[in-house]
Amino acid sequence: MAELRLEDLSASNIVAANSLSLKPGQEQFIAPVTYSAEASVVNPDTAWQRVALLDQRVVGFIHGNFDPENPHEEFRACIWRINVDAEVQGKGVGRFLATALAEEAKRRGFDRITVLWEPGELGPEAFFHRIGFVDIGETAYGDVIGALEL
Repeated sequence: MAELRLEDLSASNIVAANSLSLKPGQEQFIAPVTYSAEASVVNPDTAWQRVALLDQRVVGFIHGNFDPENPHEEFRACIWRINVDAEVQGKGVGRFLATALAEEAKRRGFDRITVLWEPGELGPEAFFHRIGFVDIGETAYGDVIGALEL
């Protein structure tokens, strides 16, 4: 695979980021219930949104949050959303994006990042475990809380 590069989410790539394809059955795992419930409290000033490009094509998107004052520990340094185009899933794009967010978290002084996911057979749990996240709890809505120590 050619080299991936990271770019800020912008007007020139947002349509491509919003058009990433999914494998059948993945639609239900795009946003855990907890994220939908908490979306109203996310501060746009703390958002970290990037796309992964392969050559000039957007192949992935990550939305992170860095808010050390957030009353919910799981939202202080977290992956809010990560999407990888179906065509390149399993080829390192998701790991590349999660690693970039982890490096940014370290740079900002955090010692771990978190992520939430809805459990399910076609969900992202295996991916997050493969890249080092461990289950540390569950939200009130039944979503798994995973953490990666930095």
